[in-house]
Amino acid sequence: MKKQQSSFIAMASTLKMVFMLLFSILTISPVSCYKGAHHPLDPLSPKELTLVQTIVKKSYNPSSNNSISFHYVGLDEPEKPTVLSWLSKPITETLIPRRALVFTRVNEQTHEIIVDLSKRIIVSGEVYKGPGYPLLTADEQVAAIQLPLTYGPFIESAKKRDLNVSYAVCSTFTVGWYGGAERTKRVVKVQCYYNKDTVNLYLRPIEGIQIVVDLDKMEIVEYSDTFKIPVPKADGTDYRFSEQKPPFGPRINGAATVQTNGPGFQIDGHTIRWVNWEFHLAFDVRVGPIISLASVYDPEKHTYRSVLYRGHISELFVPYMDPTEEYYYKTFFDCGEFGFGQNAASLVPLADCPNNAVFMDGYYAAHDGSAVKVSNAFCIFERHAGDIMWRHTELGIPNRVITEARPEVSLVVRMVATIGNYDHIIDWEFKPSGSIKAQVGLSGILEVKSTTFTNVDQINEEVYGTLLGDNTIGLNHDHFLTYRLDLDIDGVANSFVKQNLVTKHVKDEVSPRKSYWNVVSETAKTESEAKIRAGMAPSDLVIVNPNKKTKPGNHHGYRLIPGTATHPLLLEDDYPQIRGAFTKYNVWVTPYNKSEVWAGGKYVDQSQGQDTLAVWTLRDRKIENEDIVLWHVLGYHHSPCQEDFPVMPTLNAGFELRPTNFFERNPVLKVLPPKPVRWPNCTAKP
Repeated sequence: MKKQQSSFIAMASTLKMVFMLLFSILTISPVSCYKGAHHPLDPLSPKELTLVQTIVKKSYNPSSNNSISFHYVGLDEPEKPTVLSWLSKPITETLIPRRALVFTRVNEQTHEIIVDLSKRIIVSGEVYKGPGYPLLTADEQVAAIQLPLTYGPFIESAKKRDLNVSYAVCSTFTVGWYGGAERTKRVVKVQCYYNKDTVNLYLRPIEGIQIVVDLDKMEIVEYSDTFKIPVPKADGTDYRFSEQKPPFGPRINGAATVQTNGPGFQIDGHTIRWVNWEFHLAFDVRVGPIISLASVYDPEKHTYRSVLYRGHISELFVPYMDPTEEYYYKTFFDCGEFGFGQNAASLVPLADCPNNAVFMDGYYAAHDGSAVKVSNAFCIFERHAGDIMWRHTELGIPNRVITEARPEVSLVVRMVATIGNYDHIIDWEFKPSGSIKAQVGLSGILEVKSTTFTNVDQINEEVYGTLLGDNTIGLNHDHFLTYRLDLDIDGVANSFVKQNLVTKHVKDEVSPRKSYWNVVSETAKTESEAKIRAGMAPSDLVIVNPNKKTKPGNHHGYRLIPGTATHPLLLEDDYPQIRGAFTKYNVWVTPYNKSEVWAGGKYVDQSQGQDTLAVWTLRDRKIENEDIVLWHVLGYHHSPCQEDFPVMPTLNAGFELRPTNFFERNPVLKVLPPKPVRWPNCTAKP
């Protein structure tokens, strides 16, 4: 018995060492790069970001008198025909010029610049004079939140509340637009919190103080202290495991994926190949992960077939529902104002990603234009979740039972963007069946406000949320995620088809049935015909290639299986909804336009809704048998509950792009079942 136990311990120790070795290899192994030219959709490298900084500063900042800051530096995407032509030729044959799109602030003016990195020159530069401002930089936000801590009136306000200012931590909030002429200054509001005895600062707001900071001048320009409410207690707010006290919850068993031959995918630069998929992955300071050139291998046609030219989250609109003076302005556009990529978290191995994950870094330009590295910005891993790819048990044949089943496996690309109190877990999942699933998980800390109430029975006024604990109200709010999906189903010329499920009456007497439903297809000819509010009528939404058919005659297509059918509840003429009008419909379809990338417009901070997806589609352009882009809006109406306190369990929403008459038959019918893993018999005998 002791010998068996010793053997078991030794084996467990060996397995642990194997897991550690595999993990270290996956974490530190270098990612190979193209030996020839850049892939035309590669994100800007650190060297290229530095080159942009040098070129722009030389042109716009020849003397120290000019103040210059960098608010967006990203790839100026080449024209699609150019990229597709490049793909059809050997990599080393054709060099596509690398260009950067740059938004800067120079002497309090916004400049939009195109830099040719190959020629090291500025191709174009224009001053933007319309409503709105570019992305806030991380550095200027850090500088802004330090200002109150040495500001005399704020120090006095803290003393009036018996608060030690050394425990105050502040955060920036964009101010929005509420009618009238645009503001002429780039300002943010700063709200402060009290983090004594807890790191969960967002649950301890210091109420009654209004602070406005001019970001260009970096000074406090407005300050008021109008009322006092006690700061909620710190008890029970800390989410760190080291700070938890008994009784504890159940212990969760860990699991490890062992892949003796290493990962089942290959990474070549930013191109990823796995099973029957090939796609390109890039990092962007504004939208985070960008999936491009996703194509799936067809075993019957012996070729890769195009599905998704370019896909990413375009905007996240988060309006809060408290209309009071202290909170009405909290209506955020997280991509356009703060940046998913700029707020990408470094993923934690074995916590954010499983042990079989491979990690990739991301880079963006800082306030001064220098390159910033985000370590472990992405993780890529095979998911073995215990799901079933397909199965059938046949019991209808006498004296026989036939069972065939295949285990599901998928490839996941993940990034996490932490913007203030919320964490956004962004997943792109690829399946051997040809499906692409996109999902966003929300976790983190609720936005709360302090109150005098400690029990719902005391509430005698509208509170705009849920009383979660003593003196703490979790505010009602929405999350609307807009995805931009440039689908190229077997080519660029596609159409959008609504396959309406229509109830029909039985007209003859040959059936005892009175009704049935059938599909009545409707092809959208212009943008207005493709605006859809999901859940209003049963239908399948399909992007088809009208020029290609299967052997039985069906058009090749991919179906959108929508996410949660959430619609805005704000009035259409309410100012936040004017800016977020692109959330009115869950589905939009536009003709491809390289400049129409961000649903909220280029300059979202303090914008007036003048440059959004909703405005673009007013032209009602032709979309039948054209190069088209599908936009999908999914969301949540979030009425907080006590289970969201003090940290929120992940809430998921997503959608699926699923082949529909794209293949001649089930593409995973002939997948090879995995080889059985023979584990040693570790059962101890009595």
